Amino acid sequence: MPEVIQRLDESVLLWIVEHLRNPVLDMIFPVYTSLGNAGVLFILAAVALLCFRSTRRAGASAGVGMLLGLLITNLTIKPLVSRPRPWVVLEGLANLATSSDPNSFPSGHSCAAFAFAVAVALTAPRRWMKAAALAAAALMAFSRLYVAVHFPSDVLAGAAIGAVCGLLGAWITRLVRDAWQRRKVS
Repeated sequence: MPEVIQRLDESVLLWIVEHLRNPVLDMIFPVYTSLGNAGVLFILAAVALLCFRSTRRAGASAGVGMLLGLLITNLTIKPLVSRPRPWVVLEGLANLATSSDPNSFPSGHSCAAFAFAVAVALTAPRRWMKAAALAAAALMAFSRLYVAVHFPSDVLAGAAIGAVCGLLGAWITRLVRDAWQRRKVS
């Protein structure tokens, strides 16, 4: 990571740890962030959406988007970049969660959350569903900083990659649906 970005990342993360942490949030955010382990929260939400005809497209779009995000983020970029976690770099940093993955960049939790949220925002039938998905993604991304398992640039990159994957998930799902409709007509 370029030195200027590393210094800025460290400063912002330390500011969050020093100024935003409090006993109530110290209990909430570690639990919430753990719900994103392996994308579980968002995978379960996508499966739930698949169960209802009116939200099936949103669930499929989210699933495709999250799969793309997994391939791009966790299986490609993370091993190539191999950026260490904040607690390895910042001596004495009190992280509130741990990770078995030693690589920090980009955030897989943020990627999955935003792949889900953007796909749902583009395809869900109800406005409240779109808002809830985006709020859940933003909270997941922030939780990764709050518990100090990622630097801000990790989270921003994960969110950006996830957003693109969510767009692609919605697009691919629409292409498949349209092809299926044409096939049924002919």
